[in-house]
Amino acid sequence: MALKSLVFAAGSALALAAGGAWAKDSVTIALQLEPPHLDPTSAAAQAIDSVVYSNIFEGLTRFMGDGSVVPGLAESWEISGDGTVYTFRLREGVTFHDGSAMDAEDVKFSLDRARAEDSTNAQKALFEGITAVEAVDPQTVRITLEAPNGSLLFNLAWGDAVIVAPESVEDIKTNPVGTGAFTFQEWVQGDRITLARNPDYWGEQPALASATFKFISDPTAAFAAMMAEDIDAFDNFPAPENLPQFEADPRFQVLVGSTEGETILSTNNKQPPFDDIRVRQALAHAIDRQAIIDGAMFGYGTPIGTHFAPHHPAYKDLTGMSAYDPEQAKALLAEAGFTEGFETTLHLPPPSYARRGGEIIAAQLAAVGIKAEIINVEWAQWLETVFRGKTFGLTIVSHTEPMDIGIYARPEYYFQYDSKAVQELMAKLNATTGPDSRTALLQEAQEMIAADYVNGYLFQLAKLGVAKAGLQGLWENAPTAAIDLTAISWAE
Repeated sequence: MALKSLVFAAGSALALAAGGAWAKDSVTIALQLEPPHLDPTSAAAQAIDSVVYSNIFEGLTRFMGDGSVVPGLAESWEISGDGTVYTFRLREGVTFHDGSAMDAEDVKFSLDRARAEDSTNAQKALFEGITAVEAVDPQTVRITLEAPNGSLLFNLAWGDAVIVAPESVEDIKTNPVGTGAFTFQEWVQGDRITLARNPDYWGEQPALASATFKFISDPTAAFAAMMAEDIDAFDNFPAPENLPQFEADPRFQVLVGSTEGETILSTNNKQPPFDDIRVRQALAHAIDRQAIIDGAMFGYGTPIGTHFAPHHPAYKDLTGMSAYDPEQAKALLAEAGFTEGFETTLHLPPPSYARRGGEIIAAQLAAVGIKAEIINVEWAQWLETVFRGKTFGLTIVSHTEPMDIGIYARPEYYFQYDSKAVQELMAKLNATTGPDSRTALLQEAQEMIAADYVNGYLFQLAKLGVAKAGLQGLWENAPTAAIDLTAISWAE
């Protein structure tokens, strides 16, 4: 037995050295958050897209790692002269994982489902300007808009706009069937999700034959698992204080990039006393952003003064409008009738930026007389209580959706900000296609929400990843919440 083992080991080593059939073609990537389910078209949880975006599900267009929007299931499109009709030509030979053909009727079904009156799509506003979706023929789809929308191709790249089949949509949350390069294999609740290479994929076959997403919520456990090499990578590593140890270890690589995650102290604008702009302004001046970045994120993060990513060309630095000034915060509270301060709630979801940042913010608010009761919640509770129920005072969350300033034009959105001026501005932005004009409007929108102190703007979330040295193709930046397996491989 021992001799056979030695012979087998020697043969394996030779095969690996030769780069032959023994070359590694699987990966285990850890995530801090487990998705509540696997339907990206009916929930706001970014953990869903982390697993399924571009891997299981695809849209007409898609985001690349550099933030660009490229063709997806649509190989090309034409836009009418007045900008209101988009005609998409679909790729030939695309099938769903169950073997059925993907055609124009599936596209029509998916977009009509997303924009329906009873739709549960978390980003339903992306589809509001669509008046009709027509299946012209099996390979052609025509989308008609009520007005020109310079963001349509961008909107269709979101995970909320992926194409699903009516035959499989009933079980989509637990058995997702898409057109992507990987098929769903197994979900062991509380532990892992496993995907396998789709041999019938319409595009280039990925290097990986299989991938496992492992869920590790505790930062200490995350560090231990990575150091023990039980996992190959940890996307959005939850313990930034440990990154120097990985940087000094040749077994690992540390990827530091940017995300679309505006991390904010979300404020319930309809709940007294936050319906008073003076109180919201006091909140803004009570917050020391840099102390939060240093204390919760160990220096990783870029201060923001509005809901917009600093890496975007249209970003405007408005941090000075809400500079840390506790004395001004106290004066504003007194002017609003709260000389003795007041009490509120602070709901904190699991990520480190929220739990650690929340402790620091609660202390900063207490210093000006605002007593915030910390309520730690899991994501399912946060979605139910805060996002859908709107029964909260304050909460901390990173909005990782790409360039999502448009949410401020949605009065029904969970922080319940209702400004006709902002709504009109966003409508004008949607109807504008010229890059310079769009930049000017985006900057005006940033100024308007900053001046209304809608939320407490903290920092842009950094993307902090750790991986084994030989793993390549991981996104350094995160233009959307995704771990795109299609480009990942092991160096030979």
